[in-house]
Amino acid sequence: MLEAGCDEAGRGCLAGPVFAAAVILPKKFKHPLLNDSKQMTEEEREELRPYIERKALAWAVAMVDHEEIDRINILKASFKAMHLAVDQLHTRPELLLIDGNRFSPYFGILHNCIIGGDAKFASIAAASVLAKTHRDEYMNKLHNEYPHYGWNENKAYATPQHRTKIKEHGLSPYHRKTFGICKEMITETI
Repeated sequence: MLEAGCDEAGRGCLAGPVFAAAVILPKKFKHPLLNDSKQMTEEEREELRPYIERKALAWAVAMVDHEEIDRINILKASFKAMHLAVDQLHTRPELLLIDGNRFSPYFGILHNCIIGGDAKFASIAAASVLAKTHRDEYMNKLHNEYPHYGWNENKAYATPQHRTKIKEHGLSPYHRKTFGICKEMITETI
């Protein structure tokens, strides 16, 4: 059965899009660094990305922007990004391996949700690496537009530094208005 691993990156961020990847790997795919992207260094992920993209039978990355996240919620946006990634695969998988415990079914393809799947299945780990590296690259570009938030380092996660910068500078056009401190700031100004 042809399997595609699916994972997302940026779900818990205060700004920017959520990215998802779908990856179909050859049966005997191996790389000593491949693991859950959160367990890897940025350098390891960057080293693995071109290797995965070169060796995969098929791969795709998609994103859902911050406005849509605010409109439909982050869980639905994560599922939508995964669906969009699967839509782009040039080879149709027969099974989707999803990192996590929930998923919105993709029409015509079975799926399996696996908690901690990025540490158990190479295709999910590969999807994790692609989603994370593509999102990090995107956030580095946004950092050039809004350098005072430190997105080149915190990638818009709710770090103490990022939260402090939001309090100092207010929200950027890329902040998610329904998330934590961003929502609090909007509520305070009303």
